[in-house]
Amino acid sequence: MLLGVALTQRPDLFAALDIGVPLLDMKRYNQLLAGASWMGEYGNPDVPEDWEFIKRYSPYQNLDEGREYPQVLFYTSTLDDRVHPGHARKMAAKMEDMDQKFFYYENIEGGHGGTANQDQLAARTALEYAYFVRMLMPSVWDSNPE
Repeated sequence: MLLGVALTQRPDLFAALDIGVPLLDMKRYNQLLAGASWMGEYGNPDVPEDWEFIKRYSPYQNLDEGREYPQVLFYTSTLDDRVHPGHARKMAAKMEDMDQKFFYYENIEGGHGGTANQDQLAARTALEYAYFVRMLMPSVWDSNPE
């Protein structure tokens, strides 16, 4: 969630954000998977007083069509049993509707870590490094024709 908040509150500070297995829709987080068990930490969005506070930082609700965002990398796991992959899916869909560019990767295996084994972890880590090279060192990325 921290990187989602950074994205929506200060997108001007970042050239790249790698947002993995994210908790982003704080209006509905308590209705998905383990989310209800986190209400002691985040508050209950169904209680108006709690929602008044939560809505100020909830990344999904704070995406603004009038702002430009860095080209984010979202990754998630279909089988995450703690943070529902719908958080990443919804955020990516909303950014797509806003004509914002992003990268999205969803592993169909794995759990909350986003991978099921060391091979998948290595592949995802390589994907993340490639993303950062592309976003932070475009001259290096563009100079390699392969």
